[in-house]
This record gives sequence, structure tokens and C-alpha cells, in this order.
Amino acid sequence: MSTSAKKMVRGLYTSDFLNDPSVLTKYLHKDAELFWNASTGFSKLTIADISKMSTEMGRSFISLRPSITHVLEDKDQVCIRVTYYVKTIENPDEEVAIIHFMAIWELKDGKLYKGYQISQPSDDDPSNIDAHSRIKS
Repeated sequence: MSTSAKKMVRGLYTSDFLNDPSVLTKYLHKDAELFWNASTGFSKLTIADISKMSTEMGRSFISLRPSITHVLEDKDQVCIRVTYYVKTIENPDEEVAIIHFMAIWELKDGKLYKGYQISQPSDDDPSNIDAHSRIKS
């Protein structure tokens, strides 16, 4: 796997999908599937589902900023660890950590094809945020 695979995964998580869900087609294969284990349960999402979710998020958040600590690759897979920080419409002056992600992606035809993602809501515990920000990729 080439360095471009790591760039594709990093590119997806740092893209402006919040304001422009069409950017997802740059990173996601047309047949992409995301298998997502979240605190709310399991979801299997297509590129259309991810785009719809991005549009819905754009209605609540003014900004979405990723903090990536790890991007690792092994053979044909890339793993990423990221925390997202948001500014909401209700509180535009404060940026807060909202969620932590870890994901493994497989590529096909140079795009992200199969994703296996786990997420955990963030909390206000300073040691939680500190643990994330101590390591940078």
C-alpha cells in the first residue's frame, strides 16, 4: 500500500464534508460501506447514508475540526484515530470535543471501500482530552 492510502484516509476525516457532502465522492468508492459501532448501536452505511448524515450535521454545527493522533497502515488496510471538535449554532463561541473515532479502511480502485469504525462520545474529563492530545501523528 502506498503513502497515498494514508493520505486518502486522512483526507476523508479532515475534509469539509460538513459544509459540502459532495466532497465525499473524492474519497469514498461508489460502492463504499461503513460498518459503524457507536454508543447508539450498529449501523451499516453507504455513501448515500454518509452524505445524508453529513447534511444533517451541517444543520447543527458551525464548524467541525478533527484532531488526528494516529494514521497507521498494514498491508492493504489503514487505521485512523481522531477526535472531532465542534462549534454549535447554539454556542458558536465555544469549541468542544464531541466524539472519538477509530476506524480501519480498505481501499479499492484508489478510494475508500470498506470501513470498520468505532466511536465513543467525548466527555468533559480533562484527562480524557489530554490523553488524546498527547500523541500526534
